[in-house]
Amino acid sequence: MTTKEPLSPELYRVIDANLNRLKEGIRVVEDILRYRDNNKELSLKLKQLRHKSKIDEIDKLLLHRDSIKDVLRPTTNSELDRVDIKNIIIANFKRAEESCRVLEELFKLYDTKQSENFKYIRYELYNLEKEIVLQEK
Repeated sequence: MTTKEPLSPELYRVIDANLNRLKEGIRVVEDILRYRDNNKELSLKLKQLRHKSKIDEIDKLLLHRDSIKDVLRPTTNSELDRVDIKNIIIANFKRAEESCRVLEELFKLYDTKQSENFKYIRYELYNLEKEIVLQEK
């Protein structure tokens, strides 16, 4: 990792949360396309992006994780408002894209190569979102 300065414990926590959110969002859409639609091509593209969504410092992420004290841990009503699969797909694409943007911005301070990786993933997600949502019934 080409680091400009060390990450603070608080920023490791932000990175950990967003990395998890990114991978979870991708996984929801991936599994719908894989198991409901049997779409090998699109589910494989999503799987590849999910595997590209990583950093090497997993021990530091885990060390600074504090999900028990997360001030927004309780579910909000808007998270329960899903009317159909298309709505779930859109919500999870948005979750993943937003997380990519957070990671891209934070890594601009510490590791520009990682920042570019998350920017690449974000734009790939935009393209896949368009393709998948427009074909959804």
